[in-house]
Amino acid sequence: MLRQRMNLPLESRGPLRTMFMMTSMPVGGAETLLVNLIRRLDRDRFAPELCCLKELGPLGEEMKDESPTFHHLLSGKYDLRVVPRLIELFRLREIDAVVTVGAGDKMFWGRLCAWLAGVPVIASAIHSTGWPDSINWLNRQLTPVTDRFIGVAAPHGKHLIEVEGFPPEKVTVIPNGIDTDRFVPNKAARTRIRHELGIAGQVAVCGIVAALRPEKDHALFLNAAARVRQQCPSSHFLIVGDGPERTAIERLRSELGLEDCVTLTGSRSDIPDLLAAMDCFALTSKNEASPVSILEAMSTGLPVVAPRVGSIPDAIDDKVNGILVEASNLDQTAEAMIELMQDSSRRSEMGKAAREKAKQYGSLETMVAGYQDLIAGIYRQKIQAASNVARQPVTQRVFVPQTSKIKTP
Repeated sequence: MLRQRMNLPLESRGPLRTMFMMTSMPVGGAETLLVNLIRRLDRDRFAPELCCLKELGPLGEEMKDESPTFHHLLSGKYDLRVVPRLIELFRLREIDAVVTVGAGDKMFWGRLCAWLAGVPVIASAIHSTGWPDSINWLNRQLTPVTDRFIGVAAPHGKHLIEVEGFPPEKVTVIPNGIDTDRFVPNKAARTRIRHELGIAGQVAVCGIVAALRPEKDHALFLNAAARVRQQCPSSHFLIVGDGPERTAIERLRSELGLEDCVTLTGSRSDIPDLLAAMDCFALTSKNEASPVSILEAMSTGLPVVAPRVGSIPDAIDDKVNGILVEASNLDQTAEAMIELMQDSSRRSEMGKAAREKAKQYGSLETMVAGYQDLIAGIYRQKIQAASNVARQPVTQRVFVPQTSKIKTP
């Protein structure tokens, strides 16, 4: 079926059937970006689908009514049954392009099975410079069959070439983008969320939106909050998201005596409203590439405390729309949070600058156009190359078996 579509005239194929691959879709930066991308793709040119190797997760459940979704194809790390399952899925759906999002199992199985199924376009979007997006040996073996590795910012693209060792010609940078018309200051949402969570209107609130995973270092956020509480006794803190570290985070909250001033909301789909209820935002990650959460916070008019990692210094102008600190530095993080929580006029001034910077820096339209142009461009190149081979006399054709291009894992 894929071969039949490849043989059709380009203008007769209809929208390119593009499968995005994830392990699951919890509420997180990369997952939110993917939802926005799928929703904004031009349906005259692309027919997006979503495959989660394990469970769909909250955002995957959201997407069920909007695009074809598939899940539970992988039961465990060494479940080799995923190979025939994915190959059959790609062939039945006549997929034209597979885009894996993040590293790990979906990056390996998605690309391997796409290649085995004969999918024309194979790309991998990477969203971080370390765990969970560090590239292991097995994933590196599939570099020859991967058309593009997608970085999320110029420094990240450089990292993919110089640190991860991907060929420069296979690395493309598509900056993360957010919907600045959706993430806006919202007084009505602010009042409603604060009433729901039992937070008084005059209380200063600092929040973090991130999956509860080790690399996000929520322990640093809580320890900084404890110091802020000493200087600003009426302050409150929101931790938005869920994940494997939840129990440890709850335990540390109790140990620090912060049960009355730190609210864990769990996974939520109303992130714009939760951000509108905050007064400032703090990201405490150990490593990042181009975190969407700070762009969403800035677009909502929040000053941001964040580490000097990845492309964050490109987004945050220190002391103008936020405060930059050294990663994992408790003293600097706490001092920056205290500075913002103590001064409402300073927060307001920096928040306005943050929104203006977000509108200039992270356009959702630019991100969507980048993916559309990349996928369509590679597909067209593949079609033209196949047509040129088909037109050659049989005696002039030289075939190089693809199996010689990769090593067996």
